[in-house]
Amino acid sequence: MNSAFCVALHALVYLNRRGGLVSSGELAQSACTNPARIRKVMAGLKRAGLVETQAGSEGGYRFAGEPESLTLDRVAEAVDARFVAAHWRSGSVDQPCLVASGMADVMDGLLDELDSRCRSYLSTISLAEIDRRLRESGGQ
Repeated sequence: MNSAFCVALHALVYLNRRGGLVSSGELAQSACTNPARIRKVMAGLKRAGLVETQAGSEGGYRFAGEPESLTLDRVAEAVDARFVAAHWRSGSVDQPCLVASGMADVMDGLLDELDSRCRSYLSTISLAEIDRRLRESGGQ
């Protein structure tokens, strides 16, 4: 899974709970990452209209939207997350063997379908639901 999705979801839940401007440093501390990573992820969320920004020393990020209507597939799209992917492909199209020359394309199709199903499932879960799950798990 793309770690940007995890960081983005963490940041959005945090911003929603805080209800105001939050610096990249504060978000980084909460997500246990560095401010540069936060800024990179937040840029995608801003382009998607999921957060608003305010520049300057007193600036930061603010959640823009309604937690009940923001579904996780939109978060994934904003950070270009891919949930099922292979970083290595078996075989080679140059080999005469049907399995060796065709398996990579078949696997790519399967992985694309799995990724699509993940996104479909995420479209049923809202940011508010993640916040509810967090509270039920004992999170503050």
